[in-house]
Amino acid sequence: MEEDELCFPQLLNTSCKKPKPPHSETVFIYILLFFISVLTAALNLLVIISISHYRQLHSPTNLLLLSLAVSDFFVGFLQLPAEMLIYHGCWLLGDFACALNVALGFILNSVSVGNMVLMSVDRYVAICEPMYYPIRVTARAMRSHVAVVKLQCSVTVTSKKSELKAARNLGVLVVVFLLCFSPYYCFSVAAENSWISAFQICLLYFNSCLNPVIYAFFYPWFRKAVKHIVTLQILQPGSSEANVL
Repeated sequence: MEEDELCFPQLLNTSCKKPKPPHSETVFIYILLFFISVLTAALNLLVIISISHYRQLHSPTNLLLLSLAVSDFFVGFLQLPAEMLIYHGCWLLGDFACALNVALGFILNSVSVGNMVLMSVDRYVAICEPMYYPIRVTARAMRSHVAVVKLQCSVTVTSKKSELKAARNLGVLVVVFLLCFSPYYCFSVAAENSWISAFQICLLYFNSCLNPVIYAFFYPWFRKAVKHIVTLQILQPGSSEANVL
């Protein structure tokens, strides 16, 4: 009978056993995680550049989207590569790096949940109490958005439809978030099959990749901004004042 391989053979009494998943499974998971990692970092970087650069996008809701994109970017840039090491079975970067990775994962997940809550509150105030929205939702570099909100004193049909559309978009974002996070938190403790565990982890991190895709489908400004970035129009003088709405 073949003996189990240890992660650290020199520590016979304390080392954990090195898992031996099927080779085909290992290759598939590595390729999948690498693809998700690159795509997540690239797409969220586009969101970060878009909202940071164009002044028209400096609104309270978009600043929350920016915060979410930053956390999603670090998921793709740092968390997913670390997950590839963990899936291998043996953490080889030392205790400090291990603790840092765990803390980073907790912080990024907490930031994502916090952003979802704040965006929900933002949409609730904008729709249900539009007269108080400029007072209750304050941040720097939001002059253009506040000017628009002040016009809601007349409560036009157009503005109401715009707020409802924004709420619908947020609803899609929240539903996708819950679908991606729920399986991991509900079944990660009980799951024993490596395929189920790997699927839950990939789905958890794939949410960070899906958010910019949702923006591309539901936010025209994101498509326009990405077009400006890809065609290098963003490098032109005064490009931050361009009309992307």
